[in-house]
Amino acid sequence: MIDVNDLRKGVTFEYDGQLFKVLEYSHHKPGRGNATIRIKARNLKTGSNIEKTFQSGDRVSEARLDFHNVQFLYGDGENFHFMDNETFDQPAISAEMIGDLAGYLKEGMECKLTFYNDAPLDIEVPLTVDLKVTAAEVAVRGDTATGVTKKVQVETGISVQVPNFVKEGDTIRVDTRTGEYVTRV
Repeated sequence: MIDVNDLRKGVTFEYDGQLFKVLEYSHHKPGRGNATIRIKARNLKTGSNIEKTFQSGDRVSEARLDFHNVQFLYGDGENFHFMDNETFDQPAISAEMIGDLAGYLKEGMECKLTFYNDAPLDIEVPLTVDLKVTAAEVAVRGDTATGVTKKVQVETGISVQVPNFVKEGDTIRVDTRTGEYVTRV
């Protein structure tokens, strides 16, 4: 059991038979009475967000999670296949669970999978990924003074907004949290 005062951003816990990950945490102590702890959490099975208020001293169940370093092998449309670096098991993750992160996965990329009761629950990709530009508009001379940007297509199929000097064949670094251009590599 975990005391609700120990809940912080990123902590995973069980409540009402569901698994939640804390997104936001605030501790409120009025002048009189017990402190209250307000959290915003994401249900890891359904993906829905909840807001919950606990009284100081309440307890929630601790979730036992396993973390495995895996290597991305390939995606077949419905599932994404990975290989555990230690046991060489090959878990398959549904495209729904991967979501928008699918556009950042490259063959051979190292990721971290979270397992709960031997079932994959969540994936964590590196903060930045280097992707090759496969299609880009031609830059027009004279547009560089105002910081003009353009959209380019990268090898994984996503579009990224980049500065005008990036051209087809360049390798760019993209932030996986925001999907924004970081630098040319």
